[in-house]
Amino acid sequence: MKAFFEGIENLFVNGLFAPFDFFREMQNWWTANSVNWIFAIIGFIALIYWLRQIRIFDAQGEEDHTVTAHSYL
Repeated sequence: MKAFFEGIENLFVNGLFAPFDFFREMQNWWTANSVNWIFAIIGFIALIYWLRQIRIFDAQGEEDHTVTAHSYL
């Protein structure tokens, strides 16, 4: 089992996370965190899309606002 977990470690450390070593060596904070900024921008766009969809369904009156609308209430 030790070899199995060392194989998983090798996969992630030397394989999947190896490109992040390039970002770690950068001197500029903004470019070093570029992956984080990309994820933050994608999340913000998804949030805006979700809020617009909620507004559309609320304007159409399709949502059931009664107390017994959901079983967990």
